[in-house]
Amino acid sequence: MLKVGLTGGIASGKSVVAEMFAAMGAHVRQADQIAHQLMQPGEKVHEEVVRHFGPGILNPDQTVNRVRLAEAAFSASNGQSRIQELNHIVHPAVLITQEQWMDDVGRKDPKAIAIVEAALILEAGAQRQFDRLIVVSCRPEQRVQRWSQRLHVTEEVARREVNRRMAAQWPDAEKVKAADYVIDNSGSLDNTRAQVERLFPELQRSALQSLTGTKTKRQTEDEGIEKV
Repeated sequence: MLKVGLTGGIASGKSVVAEMFAAMGAHVRQADQIAHQLMQPGEKVHEEVVRHFGPGILNPDQTVNRVRLAEAAFSASNGQSRIQELNHIVHPAVLITQEQWMDDVGRKDPKAIAIVEAALILEAGAQRQFDRLIVVSCRPEQRVQRWSQRLHVTEEVARREVNRRMAAQWPDAEKVKAADYVIDNSGSLDNTRAQVERLFPELQRSALQSLTGTKTKRQTEDEGIEKV
């Protein structure tokens, strides 16, 4: 089995690439979905988030209003971002849950490719959880355009939000240095799909190698970069 981390900056197209891998047979889980589940009422993470950020982030049914939470985390009243405080609460539980999920996938299918899509793999220091790391990249202005289209806001509003969120993430250049593979999502969807289709057989070979006890590249090298 092969454990793969799929990451990239905001609006880079991670989810699109993840869907392409899933269509080819990979098992895919979004860290954001895990975090959403862990923040449901009754969960320990929910309790801690409310304790730190206050009941004002809650909906009437006691679920977390993610827009309000984002506002509280990214733009505190004193001008200091509290995103690290939020990450400190959520990330450890997410890492445990996604590791359990990958192990469960491996028990059911030893030849599986288990992919976790997450924005902050490198920022959370979670890259060693994976055998391979894929980074999705695109041009800076494309992030703004995609965010604008996704949320139906003006490009000016989108640019402010993209810049605010990117400030809490590694620059693309640093992500690329840490990657085993890079998917360039700045072109057409067909171009992106072609890159995924070229990479997938290599991931399959690596998954099979794991059955023979052959060490993965991430296990045998401190760092190494291959570009698709």
